[in-house]
Order: sequence, then C-alpha cells, then structure tokens
Amino acid sequence: METTTTERRRLFATEKVGGRAVYRLQAATVAAGILLVLYYRATRVPAAGEGRAAWLGMAAAELWFAVYWVITQSVRWCPVRRRTFKNRLAERYKENLPGVDVFVCTADPHAEPPSLVISTILSVMAYNYPSEKISVYLSDDGGSILTFYALWEASMFAKKWLPFCRRYNIEPRSPAAYFSESEGHHNLCSPKEWSFIKNLYEEMRERIDSAVMSGKIPEEIKLKHKGFDEWNSEMTSKNHQPIVQVLIDGKSQNAVDDDGNVLPTLVYMAREKSPQYHHNFKAGALNALIRVSALISDSPVILNVDCDMYSNNSDSIRDALCFFLDEEMSHKIGFVQYPQNYNNMTKNNIYGNSLNVINHVEMRGLDSAGGCLYIGTGCFHRREILCGKKFSKDYKEDWGRGIKERGHENIDEIEEKAKSLATCTYELRTQWGNEIGVKYGCPVEDVITGLAIHCRGWESVYMEPQRAAFVGVAPATLAQTILQHKRWSEGNFTIFLSKHNTFLFGHGKISLQLQMGYCIYGLWAANSLPTIYYVMIPALGLVKGTPLFPEIMSPWATPFIYVFCVKTLYSLYEALLSGDTLKGWWNGQRMWMVKRITSYLYGFIDTIRKLLGLSKMSFEITAKVSDGDEAKRYEQEILEFGSSSPEYVIIATVALLNFVCLVAGLSKIMAGVWNVFLPQVILCGLIVITNIPIYEAMFVRKDKGRIPLPVTLASIGFVMLAFLLPIV
Repeated sequence: METTTTERRRLFATEKVGGRAVYRLQAATVAAGILLVLYYRATRVPAAGEGRAAWLGMAAAELWFAVYWVITQSVRWCPVRRRTFKNRLAERYKENLPGVDVFVCTADPHAEPPSLVISTILSVMAYNYPSEKISVYLSDDGGSILTFYALWEASMFAKKWLPFCRRYNIEPRSPAAYFSESEGHHNLCSPKEWSFIKNLYEEMRERIDSAVMSGKIPEEIKLKHKGFDEWNSEMTSKNHQPIVQVLIDGKSQNAVDDDGNVLPTLVYMAREKSPQYHHNFKAGALNALIRVSALISDSPVILNVDCDMYSNNSDSIRDALCFFLDEEMSHKIGFVQYPQNYNNMTKNNIYGNSLNVINHVEMRGLDSAGGCLYIGTGCFHRREILCGKKFSKDYKEDWGRGIKERGHENIDEIEEKAKSLATCTYELRTQWGNEIGVKYGCPVEDVITGLAIHCRGWESVYMEPQRAAFVGVAPATLAQTILQHKRWSEGNFTIFLSKHNTFLFGHGKISLQLQMGYCIYGLWAANSLPTIYYVMIPALGLVKGTPLFPEIMSPWATPFIYVFCVKTLYSLYEALLSGDTLKGWWNGQRMWMVKRITSYLYGFIDTIRKLLGLSKMSFEITAKVSDGDEAKRYEQEILEFGSSSPEYVIIATVALLNFVCLVAGLSKIMAGVWNVFLPQVILCGLIVITNIPIYEAMFVRKDKGRIPLPVTLASIGFVMLAFLLPIV
C-alpha cells in the first residue's frame, strides 16, 4: 500500500531499458575475443626487418581500440528512460509554478539569419505555460541592429501569434516550422485565419530578410522604438557599448496580445565588446545573461537554447518541472537535459549528423550513472546551481518567488542598470567563469560546466519525450560537419588533458561509470591516430608483402573475425533501434572514418598546440545557411566538397591508397597467397566500398560539389609518397 501511495505522489518515473542480459552476454564474448586478439599480437611479434614496426603499431592501435571499447560500455550497461506525470503537476501546483528565464544566443546575422532566430524566439514565447512567468532574453554577440530589428518585428507579431497558438493548441510553435509542415491549413483552424496569420508571418520574414540583404533599417522603422538609437556608424561587431532593451515589459499593463492576455517579457542584450578584452565566446554571453536576467526577472529556472533550436513541444517546461518539483528526488537534480534533434536531416543521414545513437543509447546510459552531459542547448537549470551552489541534503528551493518585483524603478532605469552588468570589465577580479556561472577556457563550455555541477554533488536527468522538445538545423555540408566535430572533439579533448580530467577532477565526487562516460567524448580526438594507422598501414602491407593478420585458415583468425562481426552487427542494431535506416547506418560508418581522419585529427593537433602555447583558443560558428545548389545536392544525398580544403586531401588520399592497394592485394591472391593476405584484402575492400562516393566525387561527377582537380592531384602525390614508406 505504501508503494502505491509513493507512486501516486511521484511526478516522474525512472525505468530500466530492457534487453541488458543479452547485451552483457555479447559484451562478455567480445571482451574475450579482444583479449585473444591482444594475446596474439603480443606473442607473435615478427623478427626485426620483417614488419615488426608495423606489427607493433597494429598492436598499439588495437590496444587503444580495446580500451576505448571498455570505456563505451559504461553507458550501455544499464541505461534508463524517464517518464513524467504532468497531470499530477497540474493537480498539485495549479498555476503556482516558478518563473522561467529563457536564454537564446546568436552571434552573426549572416551565419545565423535573424529570420531563423526569431522563429526560435517566438516558439519559446508560446509555451503552454503562464505567460507572465516567462521571460525571454536574446543575446546578440554580433551587436547587430539587424538582429534587434528582427526581434522588434517578432515582438509585434507575437501579439497575434501567441493567441493563434493558444486558441488551436498548435505544434510546433515556431512559425517557420509550423507553416512549412502544415498542409493547406490546420484542421481546427479556418483556411481564412490560417492564411491571414501565414501572410503576416511571410511579410515579416520578407522585411527582415530584405533588411539583412541591404544591411539597412528603414528610417521610419527606427522611429518606432528608442532602442534603434543605440547604434551609430562607428560600432562594429567587435567594438561596441553594452545594449539592453526591453521590447516587451511583462509587468506593463500595455504588454498584452490581441486577446488581452499578458505577453512574456522580451529582452534584447548585446554585451559590451572591446578589442582590449577577451569576451569568452558563448560562455561569456551566457554569464552576462545570467546577471542581466537576475536584475529584470530573476526566475529560479533558466532554459538556454541555441538560436536554431526552436521549441517543438509546448509542454517542455512542465516536463522539466516534474523533475524540479518532485518532493522526493528533486533536491538533488541540478539540471534537466533534452536531446538535440534536427528537422533538416536527409532520409539516410548522409553526413551522420542525426546523433540518434548518442540520444537514444549513450545519453540514457549516462543518466543511469548519475547525470547526462550538459550539451549547451535544450537544458533547464536551477539558477542557484548554475551560479555555483554546492549540493547539500537539506537544500530547499524557494519556488514561491515569482517574477522579480520592480519597486519604484521604471524600465529605462532598469535598462541602464542592466548595461553595467554587461560591460567588459564587470567580471575582472571576480569568480565569474570559474566558480560562478558557465565556465571559461574551453571550446565546449557546456560540457565542462555540467561536469563542475556534477562534481559539486548534483545529479542531472535526461528527458526524451515522445514528441521532440527542441528541433534545430544540422550541418548540411561536409565542411560544416567537419568544422562542428572539430570543435566538439577539440573541446572535449582539452577537458581530458586539463585539470578537469574526469578521473582526476571527478575522483571521489562522481561515480567511475560517469567518469568513463565523459571520456567517451573526451577521447574522440585521440581516436584519430589509431584510426589513420589502421586505414593506411594494412593497405600498404599488401603492396609491401607484409602480412599483419593471422592466416585466414588459422584458428587465431577467429577472434579477429568474431570481434569485427559482432561489433559491426551490434552497431547496426543500435542504429536501427534508434531510428536510422540501413543506408543511414552505412553512411554513418563512412562519416565515422571521415570524422576521425579529419575533424578529430585537427582537434587533436590544435589541442596539443594550445597546450604548448603555439596557438590560442578560438570559436568558429557553424553556418546555418548554404546556397541553392548545395541545398539541392544535400536533399539528393550527394556529398559536398567543392573547395581545395586540406581535409579533403586527407579523405581522398586514404580512399585512393586503399583502392590502389586493393588492386595489388587481389593480384597477390590470384598468385596463390590468398591464405596469408585475405584478411588485409577484406579490410582494404571494405574501406574501398565505403569510399565509393569519394571516387565518384574525384573522377565521375561534374557538378560544383565534386572534389577539385588540385585535391585529386595532391592525393595522388601523397599516395605515391606513401609507397616509399618502409614497413619494417
């Protein structure tokens, strides 16, 4: 009876994912196979001059892969899923719910179009939640009048958009997504009203896009809000004063929509920029938002989303609050993380950007270990915890405080005070970026911030509702994909090599399982070297006549074949279970190799250079736009190259090397030594089959997205040089 009462009282449930017994059995057999492979390598080292160096290199690579495989088991041993009970939340708290501050960050109106940004803004303004308890803040690190103008347009359109969303309970509540997805008109909405709202949105978007194209705001528009006076001709994106403008004051009697309902507070912020001061990229923007929002609204819950990650589920706030307000477990939950989902994925995931396995498998496994990663978007934080509060068993959150009371100050005075919190010098000689707020000094400020929260004793939960909470834009070209994964791998490897290494920083503070889970991503960059070795040296061994695997008829070939086949089949199973197609999984295998020999390699090299003081940390924005031809090829699932990038030279060199070596290997097999070299021929052949689109881009395609001739010629030259390398 007591169990039933407890279940009725709980606001969320935690369920173990099934099938673990079968998984653990196959993992045990794979582990046995790996040990046999390593034993074979250690006991069959050839004599000097007979390929010993190559053999030892293969042994080192396989030892690394074995260690990394063990680390990946940490998130697969006992994953969990979460389920919330929003009806219980509504029954218990009615409308006595905490305020929520929503942070949206943008940095460049050309890489991140303002029309895309405001669709995200409008989607988070339209949550199924009391509007007077929502405050939305846009941080514009580019300090662009174009972005401010777009936000002003959004503040006008919101007066009609929010009632429309509320009236028909539409999903999603991003106008760009809604009007692109809906066929004709909404079932509950008259065609006339649907067309009216759609036309208003299209006209607004055209005005914004025209302003961005021309780089100018019409003079008559500038007269409609005092905020436009903040800009002058001398301002640049890297040198401007702080700007804080409240476009909708949720406490004003005039802040109502067309139905007379209160509108959410809407604030524009561009923190001060000066060449004399380091601005700490997105982490600095988030910390400035924490301070400015504390003055204006001071809500106990903070949600941060990227400018291209619109709200796709209007109940996401209520789902998150089921964790924060649960009487039994909420006292130890620091943040609630939702997965990253994308709306522009091709059917077969050409660039492997869906993150399906990470979302459906690995993050659930991290959740079971005490906390999923903070991934920088789609995350609800408790303000106090984000600002450095340590865990204590008697911690009690004051959810009763609402939107901050203003006293006798008017909005102009508050804006002026807020500007002082967004200056370059405010953080000097303070703990901001260290013990307070989002951490500095790392390209993945989100991951290291989440780690610090975990090490202060807090847990986090991973919430994956049936309807995706947030949906964004994935990289739509190979160059964008390589750049994004370079930044991720570099940032995580920087953490691994720093004092925040999870085995050191987290020792005694978080579980060993969670320490290992963080290292899955911390060691992405380090995977580059053994992968490059494995995709090149066995192929060269075919040409040089150096066998690097046991003979195919030898019993020792069995563990190699078994480990490879079982790991491959389980990888396929995970991908299909997570929603990928068979071809999508195959594309993912290609991108697994491409990212390791380009993104992760560059991330590894850049991290080492920074540690040696040879370069400084930078932050490159992944562009959210591509031209018409690129978009068309993306829809047709054709790989995009088009430039003479060094990364493409690496990709083409590996592909050509394996093709030439495969031909040489087949000739050896035909000469009667198939038993000795067949394993290397199979490995080489698999790499060649994986790289078929690369050969097409080099020798068959004529479009602008093909591999340029200089890249092909350079790769041929590097292949010829590779044949000169001794395999000793």
